[in-house]
Amino acid sequence: MPKRIDNRQYQHPLVQRNASAEMIYLFSPAKKFGTWRRLWLALAESQRELGLKITAKQIRAMQQHLDDIDYSYAAKMEKKLRHDVMAHVHTFAKAAPEAGPIIHLGATSAFVGDNTDLIIIREGLELIRARLVNVIDALGKFARRYKSLPTLGRTHLQPAQLTTVGKRATLWAQDLVLDLGEIQTRLDKLAFRGTKGTTGTQASFLALFDGDHKKVARLEKLVAKKMGFRRCYPVTGQTYPRKVDAQVVYALAGIATSVQKFCNDIRILASIKEIEEPFEKSQVGSSAMAYKRNPMRCERATGLARFVLSMANSPAATAAEQMFERTLDDSANRRITLPEAFMAVDGILLIMQNVTSGLLVYPKVIAAHVAEELPFMATENILMAGVKAGGNRQELHERIRKHSQAAGRVVKIEGKANDLIERLKADPAFSKVNFTRLLRPRDFIGRGPEQVDEFVRDVITPIRRRYRALLGTKVELKV
Repeated sequence: MPKRIDNRQYQHPLVQRNASAEMIYLFSPAKKFGTWRRLWLALAESQRELGLKITAKQIRAMQQHLDDIDYSYAAKMEKKLRHDVMAHVHTFAKAAPEAGPIIHLGATSAFVGDNTDLIIIREGLELIRARLVNVIDALGKFARRYKSLPTLGRTHLQPAQLTTVGKRATLWAQDLVLDLGEIQTRLDKLAFRGTKGTTGTQASFLALFDGDHKKVARLEKLVAKKMGFRRCYPVTGQTYPRKVDAQVVYALAGIATSVQKFCNDIRILASIKEIEEPFEKSQVGSSAMAYKRNPMRCERATGLARFVLSMANSPAATAAEQMFERTLDDSANRRITLPEAFMAVDGILLIMQNVTSGLLVYPKVIAAHVAEELPFMATENILMAGVKAGGNRQELHERIRKHSQAAGRVVKIEGKANDLIERLKADPAFSKVNFTRLLRPRDFIGRGPEQVDEFVRDVITPIRRRYRALLGTKVELKV
């Protein structure tokens, strides 16, 4: 049965409205404490393999009670002991009394706490990577579809030389490709804390193995392998380097940066009716203005992105504050920043996957906006054509300048259509110019279509090949 919601308590919007069930589970008590027990099991199994007096019966007892956690008893023990790890040691021992004497043998709290965090970070990054790959794939398809559709380029938020809708999409995709590279780097470099002991010297394990350094080193490798890690951080204090958290959250903040830029572009394009995010059949844009189609998905993603960016410096400050082998001021901060950064970016990318796979493009509106500005952009080509037809460059330049200013006044002051071309056609100095040939939008988009093809071929296609197994993940956007 679904858990009843106590409506008298604060409900976290990241859980209720944004993050996926998969990401929420990663930061749940079940995942955390279930992983603690699996770490204790891996430690005991490895210690037994290396000769410590741990019985097969004790191992079986642990194996049989990895997930049946008595949370009420654990809470009672934590209130009594004021220590979460020892509370769960006692809770595990209550469930598997045969194993009680050897649970957590030689370990410190960071053995379960930090190694669990690294496992969750790894799985969280893998989920984020899958989301990114699907968004990049969707943008690649969109770019190819509209690679040759001329649209106004915009610099300084003002009309500029033409580009194409597809070429612009490659800019959005490229930012996310860079983010994917950062996420993959973080995954590639992520390591296990291992069995380092209280201050990182492995002294307790050295005592357990009667000074046998080789067995201590072997123990760490065995436990790491059982938990899916190929390597451990070479040295640690009591905790794994908090610098790792800073690097991970910065990578997540990089995604937020890219998404906010994309969403702002879509919001502006929606305001001029060129491109819109998907709009459902029964969706209400405004409680008062029934005609509205607000870009609510992109607005929501922008708000979440801003939240992630605001958190980006917190893990770095925490890493800087860790004095000597560790201080505990990291704990309260990390309990908030890590889960919320991951859940917020997960929610952002769910929105992105929904939006990028359903963008609505209005070619006739785009063409109308191009037609409004193209006369000004074509003036250099018109000037060159006039010179080739026998005109004087300086004289023609002056005539174009005067006609352009007059046309500009018509547009800005009188609110009428741009009549620059009509003015130039009526000027005898340009009588030999073929204006029709000079005003084809496709002649002003440069290598836009070719750049799209090259980008998809050289950048997106290799991503699709490398992450083929991650493509096609279906998502359901929360309210």
